[in-house]
Amino acid sequence: MGDLLLVRHGETEWSRSGRHTGWTDLPLTEHGRQQARGLVPLIRSHRIGTAFVSPLLRARETAELIGARDARVDADLREWDYGGYEGVTTAEIQRTRPGWFLFRDGVAPGPPEHPGETPEQVGERADRVLAEVDAALTGAEGVLLVAHGHFLRVLTARRLGLHPSHGALFQLATGTLCMLSTEHERPVIAGWNLRPPGSPE
Repeated sequence: MGDLLLVRHGETEWSRSGRHTGWTDLPLTEHGRQQARGLVPLIRSHRIGTAFVSPLLRARETAELIGARDARVDADLREWDYGGYEGVTTAEIQRTRPGWFLFRDGVAPGPPEHPGETPEQVGERADRVLAEVDAALTGAEGVLLVAHGHFLRVLTARRLGLHPSHGALFQLATGTLCMLSTEHERPVIAGWNLRPPGSPE
């Protein structure tokens, strides 16, 4: 069976400054575009049958730059809804909530259209995406997902049979490729935070 390839979008102004970016629809920085272009050799080394992309601009732009122009938009691939913490850094949150940790503590309520999500709610979306992945995986061809850091960390945890909060274990950099595969018919991490030699970090 083919592998599941995960690409986190390239750098944005907010990812560079550590601001939580859920629904805010930011473009890539020029550095982020360079990161995405740098992944092309890695992507081309895999046989990809189906690609899915988050509806958010930073992910769609990354998909186009890595050559996944025909990727299907899937709303379940959007980033964690950070509620009242949208645009806020961890350091700023911890001034009023010392020791706050997203994967354990969740987020503060936001406006009605973006109330925030618990780790379990993000995990439910990840499970729906994984059901689509399993339906699309055929033979030696893999599936590519282009999405966001925290969401892909939760999805990895769920793929490995872990609780959504265990996404905390998988640090994920912008503009990188990760690979989930199988060994003895069990899911495993086959590659993480991959970039070709000499590509922008």
